Amino acid sequence: MNKWTEQNNRLIKLFEFKNFEKAFAFMTAVASVAEKMDHHPTWTNSWNKVYIELNTHSAGGNVTDKDRALAQAIDKIENESNG
Repeated sequence: MNKWTEQNNRLIKLFEFKNFEKAFAFMTAVASVAEKMDHHPTWTNSWNKVYIELNTHSAGGNVTDKDRALAQAIDKIENESNG
């Protein structure tokens, strides 16, 4: 599992899954958690890959504890998806 990196005021990470269905299921799970946290990622999906960027627009586009909390929640979802 690769780690989140901070670049240009964003936490970024690329996730890779067995196939598109697994990637999409991951995105669905992340969407549910993000909605509950009222904090939404910027992301793209191409087949089995999901690229995520996190920052807080209301904090001037900087990385905040809100981003770190969502990143931690996303990692937990990834671990459960690959479990």
